[in-house]
Order: sequence, then C-alpha cells, then structure tokens
Amino acid sequence: MPATPFPSPTNRPIHRVCLLLAVIVGYLPLAHADVVAISDHAHPLNNLAGARVVLLDAPERIEQDLSAGLPVDPHQAAALMQQRLRSASAQQLGRDLVKAHQDVADAWSLGVTKVPAVVVDRRYVVYGQPDVAAAVASIARYRSSGR
Repeated sequence: MPATPFPSPTNRPIHRVCLLLAVIVGYLPLAHADVVAISDHAHPLNNLAGARVVLLDAPERIEQDLSAGLPVDPHQAAALMQQRLRSASAQQLGRDLVKAHQDVADAWSLGVTKVPAVVVDRRYVVYGQPDVAAAVASIARYRSSGR
C-alpha cells in the first residue's frame, strides 16, 4: 500500500508540523501589525517582537545628559552649554530629544493610561504585561475569538 501524505495517529511528526503551521498562519495577521510598547525605565520591557518602543521618561533622561556637570553660575553654564551644543554628540542628543518628545506625544494620542502598555493597530491594548510578545499573543487570541 503506498504511503499517504496525510497526518495520521502513527505519523505524529508530520501532525506536529501541520499544527505548528496552523498556529503560525493564525498569527500572521499580527506579524504586520503596528505594535507600540510604551513604558519607562522603572518598568523594563522584554521580548520586544519588533515593536516600536516608547519610553515616557526618555526626554527627561536626555535633558539630564545634556545638562550634566554644568556649573552653578548661569553665565558659565550658558557658555558651556553653547559649546556642548556645537558638538556632534550633542547634536545627536538633540535629535534624540526631538524623537523622544514625539514618542511621548504619540503615546498620549493613543490614550495610554498606565505602563507598561502594548498597543496593536492603535486599537487593542494590554496593560501591565512587560513581555511584549506575550501581550501581542494575547491580543491575537482575543482577535481570533471573533469578539
């Protein structure tokens, strides 16, 4: 009798591969989803799964880096800051600061109220889960349930 290409109880490895493919295909719609992970340095994230990461305290940290070690005298501080701002590293920090402020504004526009938060397609959010991949999987399960 010729071998059959269909999975059977005696052909479990093929059955597992088919099950794995079904699970992967089920998550494909989220593979191209817009995923934003929002947190701060006090609530670190992991398993970022290709998400855009927004750290709400990033602007403050960058500003601290820019002003680190400034003298107390305001005139000396201003002169030193002018000198720093002409350096390439300060210019990069300036670009980083602009991006950090834009990220914070984007988080506000999403209506995020707590951290950590994982937002998918600007519509679904999971709060309190620092594992971004787990939060995305949770949203995928919810979406596939037809609710």
